[in-house]
Amino acid sequence: MAEIKADPAHQQHLIVSEPDISDQKPSKPKRVASLDIFRGLTVSLMILVDDAGGEWPMIGHAPWNGCNLADFVMPFFLFIVGMSIALSLKRIPDQLLAVMKVILRTLKLLFWGLLLQGGFSHAPDKLTYGVDVKEIRWCGILQRIALAYLVVALIEIFLRSAQTKDVPPGRLSIFKLYYWQWLVAACVLTTYFAVIYGTYVPDWQFTVHDRDSSDYGKSFTVSCGVRGDLDPPCNAVGYIDRQVLGINHVYQHPAWKRSKACTENSPYEGPFRNGAPSWCHAPFEPEGIVSSISAILSTIIGVHFGHVLIHMKGHQARLKHWILMGFALLILGIVLHFTHAIPSNKQLYTFSYVCITSGAAALVFSAFYIMVDIWDIKYLFLPLQWIGMNAMLVYVMAAEGIFAGFFNGWYYKDPHNTLIYWIQKHIFVGVWHSRRVGILLYVIFAEILFWGIVAGILHWLGIYWKL
Repeated sequence: MAEIKADPAHQQHLIVSEPDISDQKPSKPKRVASLDIFRGLTVSLMILVDDAGGEWPMIGHAPWNGCNLADFVMPFFLFIVGMSIALSLKRIPDQLLAVMKVILRTLKLLFWGLLLQGGFSHAPDKLTYGVDVKEIRWCGILQRIALAYLVVALIEIFLRSAQTKDVPPGRLSIFKLYYWQWLVAACVLTTYFAVIYGTYVPDWQFTVHDRDSSDYGKSFTVSCGVRGDLDPPCNAVGYIDRQVLGINHVYQHPAWKRSKACTENSPYEGPFRNGAPSWCHAPFEPEGIVSSISAILSTIIGVHFGHVLIHMKGHQARLKHWILMGFALLILGIVLHFTHAIPSNKQLYTFSYVCITSGAAALVFSAFYIMVDIWDIKYLFLPLQWIGMNAMLVYVMAAEGIFAGFFNGWYYKDPHNTLIYWIQKHIFVGVWHSRRVGILLYVIFAEILFWGIVAGILHWLGIYWKL
């Protein structure tokens, strides 16, 4: 994890360091506290939207176009990964060593992604595990992060010479210093546009393989025969995933099943309406191949913010650049969405979605930077900081439900009679006489705050889970 230490002669200068790349043991540097807190906030948001989104669908993923709270989580992660790349790789002197470290971390991310989201690990209340390899899900959150990390980190390694240079005067000088990075971004965007607008999508058929569905085993036909369509049934993103990954290997519970076209309970989950389109029954991969290519842009923007932190020495210069760029991205994305030029869509990872979420990430990080690294009031955010310093542990145990699944495995007479269900029912839902409010408070206090305290204890003991 990238860390910083203050130069006592100039408190606004940051010296980026990577303490584990040599046999020497220098004095322990300070971390970028605002980045840890931002990472902790993002993990906490994931827990919140995953575990409370069923009762509060307005914070869950938008069924298709639009941007709810849950739709900011993935881009925030990728933005943070980008900033961490710029900071952590700067001090690895050996290029081959840096490449080996990046490849090893990528393989670790892929392994944990397949284990946690490939189907082997089930929901905490299922009390089962295992997956039919004919139906394993190849893509997921960590797999997307792995791809973006690999591509952007390799670019950073092979263009590291720019980091040894001073930024010349001029508003666009830092963009010129890393012009290759932006050329790669342009190539990524051009490729994405060419694919989603140029690929012909024919009619297609599928059979429902979700054993929890009442339509299990039924076959449906979807009529398309179009090019450049961005609606659920006929977009090129889904078509390429079905052709390359196989329809049995994509996500079986896409958010579009909560859309108005599919269910009368929208945005809540519920039975399909009579005469619902056939595509409502179909699977769709929200972390698929083409959308993951577009997601690289979020990481490139994060790397740029890391470069600003490295090269611009004053707080005012950094914040001016970050905030102006954040507002520019946010406004551009909103204009593209509301003019219907390019709708904001997380599942397609459209360009307007990249702009809106990256702009929001820039402004949120800038706010934390002001409060924490300038005003030094990080004690208000200690639980988030602790979570951010042990993000992988909290993600696996809380966001992926491994800890809850372990405790649910110890029940009395009935599988639903567990400690976790008892706490939810009697301490939260029963006290507030509202399942919606009770579940929300349970997630905030019994999950997020609980893991903030656990992460704080582990930090005090010096225990961290690092990839």
